Amino acid sequence: MTSPNGASDRARPAAAGSMWDAQRQALGAFIRDQRRLARLSLRQLSALSHISNPYLSQVERGLHVPSVRVLQAIADALDLSAETLLEHAGLVREQAGPTSGAGPAADPAVERAVRADARLSQAQKEALIAVYRSYTDGVAADGPDAHDTADGVPPRTPEGVHR
Repeated sequence: MTSPNGASDRARPAAAGSMWDAQRQALGAFIRDQRRLARLSLRQLSALSHISNPYLSQVERGLHVPSVRVLQAIADALDLSAETLLEHAGLVREQAGPTSGAGPAADPAVERAVRADARLSQAQKEALIAVYRSYTDGVAADGPDAHDTADGVPPRTPEGVHR
């Protein structure tokens, strides 16, 4: 078997091989879960992505590491960012700090979760992330209690609950 970089699996230590096996399995499971969240059959995803049904099945079962082109096609069909799939494929490392444009208090995991939600359109994802960043940027800049009123009572949310 050949690894994504073209090296034989036999040339690598067993621990490295098991790492790639686990990564392939995790990527396949993630794609399958996202497909199911989008309520798509394997055949429907195949038609949307222009990737053969048998090959997609093998990717979902962790038998193949798809190319970047295939990951891009799958991401487009599932309305995900290609970066999300590349991270799950182990081809791009997660950023240790906040994502670009996000304030210091923003949690990259929250933004990844929003981007991975197949139920949201791209516009909805961007709007939700913008709102999230506006709250986290404000908290980071002013501190968590900066939005309290002068009388010491925190403002009420629309539901009438204190923040």
